[in-house]
Amino acid sequence: MNTDPNEATLRAVWNQTRIPVVLRRGGKGQRLRIRLPFAQDNRRWLQAGKRMAATWVPVHTCWEVPKAWFNEFVERAVLRYGALYVIQPYREQEKCAPACLNATGHECQCSCMGANHGAGNDGSWFEVSETFATRWGEQQLACRLMVRK
Repeated sequence: MNTDPNEATLRAVWNQTRIPVVLRRGGKGQRLRIRLPFAQDNRRWLQAGKRMAATWVPVHTCWEVPKAWFNEFVERAVLRYGALYVIQPYREQEKCAPACLNATGHECQCSCMGANHGAGNDGSWFEVSETFATRWGEQQLACRLMVRK
């Protein structure tokens, strides 16, 4: 049984029907997946006069459109519906310093708040300078609600 609260939240957002949702996927060639509140003109509205048509994907109960449509779709959806959920991949960046990674003792004044203090560099850190190191976490999905101003 999966108890990841982030996954449960994303699933709830994806399955609600009041606010449109767009899923930006990270893979090469993967199209945007879009869920809209039901309307007879959804296909025509999505296509918006473009040469390429939106494709209905019954197994996922969503539309797929080219990634290149993302910015324009977001603007049009927020204008039409007043709000839009965007689900997209992200990778959290961690910041530390070699002085902290290689430290002995317990005093830490680094932005990691002691999480990496004295742990050393296992090769996952990119040391930019003697005062800054960074690494990227695993790719995850994040959700944000965009609303019309």
